[in-house]
Amino acid sequence: MEERVAVQASSGRSGQWDSPRFLQRRLKLLALAVFVAIALSLATLTNAWRLNELRSFDYLSTIDGPPLPEDSPIIVAIDEPSMAEIGRQWPWPRALHARLIEALRKAGARAIGIDVIFAEPSADAANDEALEKALGADVVLAGDQTLVEAPQADQFVRTEPLARFIAKGAWTGIASVSLSGDGTLRAVPDYPDGFAAVLAAIAGAKSHAPPKDALIQVFGPARTYPTVSYYQALDPDNFLPEGMFEDRVVLVGLSLQNAPSIADGGADAFTTSDTVHSNKLVSGVEMQATIYDNLAHELFIQRAARPYVVAAIALAAMLAAFSVLRTTGWRTLAYGAVAIGLIIAASYAAMRLGHVFLSPLGPGLAFLAVTAGQAGLDYAEERKKRREITRAFQQYLSPALVERLAKDPSHLRLGGERRTLSILFCDIRGFTTIAEEMKEDPERLTALVNRLLTPLSEAVLEQGGTIDKYIGDCLMAFWNAPLDDPDHAVHAVGAALDMLARLERVNRELESEAKRERRPAQTLRIGIGINTGECVVGNMGSHQRFDYSALGDAVNLASRLEGASKDYGISLLLGEETARLVEKTFPIAELDRITVKGRTAVSPVFTVAVGARKDAIERHQAFVQAKYDGTLRAHDAVFDQLKSALPPLARHYERERSRLDTSRREPK
Repeated sequence: MEERVAVQASSGRSGQWDSPRFLQRRLKLLALAVFVAIALSLATLTNAWRLNELRSFDYLSTIDGPPLPEDSPIIVAIDEPSMAEIGRQWPWPRALHARLIEALRKAGARAIGIDVIFAEPSADAANDEALEKALGADVVLAGDQTLVEAPQADQFVRTEPLARFIAKGAWTGIASVSLSGDGTLRAVPDYPDGFAAVLAAIAGAKSHAPPKDALIQVFGPARTYPTVSYYQALDPDNFLPEGMFEDRVVLVGLSLQNAPSIADGGADAFTTSDTVHSNKLVSGVEMQATIYDNLAHELFIQRAARPYVVAAIALAAMLAAFSVLRTTGWRTLAYGAVAIGLIIAASYAAMRLGHVFLSPLGPGLAFLAVTAGQAGLDYAEERKKRREITRAFQQYLSPALVERLAKDPSHLRLGGERRTLSILFCDIRGFTTIAEEMKEDPERLTALVNRLLTPLSEAVLEQGGTIDKYIGDCLMAFWNAPLDDPDHAVHAVGAALDMLARLERVNRELESEAKRERRPAQTLRIGIGINTGECVVGNMGSHQRFDYSALGDAVNLASRLEGASKDYGISLLLGEETARLVEKTFPIAELDRITVKGRTAVSPVFTVAVGARKDAIERHQAFVQAKYDGTLRAHDAVFDQLKSALPPLARHYERERSRLDTSRREPK
């Protein structure tokens, strides 16, 4: 028995997974994933995509970046304090640089890099001679290499220090750098004789040549490196701690603070990956120090080869397809958030542990594109199903119920639930007489009934009611089902008052038409009963045919109130619970206590006194109490007074006076 059950369960699952609908979904998902993977792989070839990948590198590489190496270079800054102390404008005499080299060498510097180009002889030959004497194999002087583009040809222009300086043993290092499309310095210079590379070589650092397109790992914003002013380095014994330059690499260059932000621009200052956080430029000499550490400690980050990028995009697309293989919904958002987090974490881990950068942009977009695309397809399919259900049922059910069925077709089954409803019955007064008069013209009778029921139905629907059914010339509706409506009684009474207002408009139209056709006018009247109470509401009927309807004593009382309205000469009667729920919204007037047909309990009945003042309602209540107490007389002046104060109840007052007068004249 257990084996047979297991086989049946397995067969059920297999049938679900092998169903034509599921197979079709798998094929569509596969096609979507392949399309997304190909489209994004092609997009990675564009400059705009590459630039966005580099921007993602800026954020990732500056999240908990590595600390500055312990033996990192020291910056000797040609800065504003030095300008003030030395008392001369830039450029300074080369003899001053000679003094600096000698001071640094005396202080124990292992290698000195001067990020200043001395390509032309100075005006004073003595300055060049002084610098020449100070130079040696421990000094690197900056050079420059520029690509000059012209219509005729492109050529490289290389600028080097004076030959006499190089003859003294000084080295030349090309200080030129390459900027990305957004003007950010991210790439490690690929010159074999780059400034930082040559400095690392003479300093004894065992570094390997970086791969092409290697990216710079920055360590922080401007002035992250230990920095001293030029004038301090000229006399370290008096201005700096002892042994500061001992066995250290020293870089000398411009590091001005008069252009601290991107908006201000700057001389020999660059936007870096850290600029996304600090919004500050970094001096060229500090960037050379950063490149030095990237080379000396092999901290540079290699960009992933293109096949790996395409593979990551394809893998993310396939994983996304698997995550929405069955369906999409709120879990899809959770899957997407988790997947994006994992993709970013994986990219960060690869950069930190393997020094390889594979941007999370491609895989992340691939995952989102597949899940969002499938969610869009599912939404379109769901909308299609809802439209089909709406077309099938909108002629029979209320719009609210159709919407509920469209959202959840499982409601298309027999059953009910207990709910407190406000039920409305509306009937055309004297319809039998009207039908008798129009028996020779049934089409006109039908048109007349539809002409009235249409605006009455619109009044119900505009107040959020559910039309239960039409019974000839009678309309039944209720509120608070199938959708919750906390103010169901207020909406039911509001609909009733709107129905009476629409009836007046229909009668005016009928009167106008009758005058044009020179025939007697057909005046229509309606009676409305509203009651609130607990009912059973749901799909009632057989398995083949059923209606959404309400049953219960509260429904019966609403129908009886509609019938009783004719006797009271008032168009609208309310049950006790309805009156209690709406008394703060509408002026309510109690009329009588009656026993309706089919019930033994006494039921108070009420109506809405449209436009009544508070004092008039209070006088009416006193009138009703006097009637209950038996102290009311037919000749009392209160009848005429209330007829003037409450015109809508005039027929009711005449009815009560006539009843009292008849009772007085009857023999006892």
